[in-house]
Amino acid sequence: MDIGLAVPQFGRFAALSSVVRVAREADSMGFAGLWAGDRLMTPLRPKDRYPGGDLPEAYRVFLDPFAVLSVAASATSSVRLGTSALNACWYPPVVLARSLSTIDHLSGGRLVAGLGLGWSSDEYAAAGVPWRGRAARYDATLDALEAIWGTDPVSFEHELWTIAPSHIGPKPARRPPLYLAGFTEPALRRIGRRADGWLTATLPIAMLTSMWRTVCRSAEEAGRDPAGLRMVLRANPVITDQGAPPRSGTVAQISAHLAAAAEAGVHEIILDLQHTAESDQHLLDLAGDFKTRLSAAP
Repeated sequence: MDIGLAVPQFGRFAALSSVVRVAREADSMGFAGLWAGDRLMTPLRPKDRYPGGDLPEAYRVFLDPFAVLSVAASATSSVRLGTSALNACWYPPVVLARSLSTIDHLSGGRLVAGLGLGWSSDEYAAAGVPWRGRAARYDATLDALEAIWGTDPVSFEHELWTIAPSHIGPKPARRPPLYLAGFTEPALRRIGRRADGWLTATLPIAMLTSMWRTVCRSAEEAGRDPAGLRMVLRANPVITDQGAPPRSGTVAQISAHLAAAAEAGVHEIILDLQHTAESDQHLLDLAGDFKTRLSAAP
């Protein structure tokens, strides 16, 4: 199992010094990946419920994922740089492809592209993107990315976008691994059909494995080998002596749940400690403690 870390991005960690320090030390500590998320705003009266309950107050300040990963790329040499997850529909595909390819180019081919549909109609409205029809837009975005990351000249025709035959560069060093987020039946089946992995979250083990079986069945039906897919779990724990794992508890308790998830088939854990750490040093200390425990797990 690989162990990744969410790059500093929101709340008290939305600072250049935090991004540089945590990225550099995570690289030297042997973390497999640094991952950035994607939020636009924190509505006062959200139309849609945040999947984790109430929107964290720290999300009121949230750094741009492309900028954060560019800084992380300059501060590191080997750690993978991933998005978990970009809200793909907010971006015209040619712009999204350029931003991701630039990170891959500047980092020497370390990009992992993680995309999702998002959950907030408020954010869609603010981005000027229709909420209705978003699944079809998402599939078309994936099609366009595959075309843009292919050989030149690139062309793409769709009712939403037209790319005239063009040279579009830089190209990624190799076609980036494409991970998709989602929990509904259509989302899981899409992952099996066309993605390299599933971006999931902390769930009961039985629910996690049931959803993974749906992904794998969809891959088989599409003529793909499910053994080549990866399950990547993002954990956002709150460290406390009074918690109830898997979302809160001691480092030992959370680690035990994550080790069980790895035993059930998770290939990589992304630790997002920004919800619980009080400083850069505290975040790094927690990250080191988790890494030691998870690396020692059977």
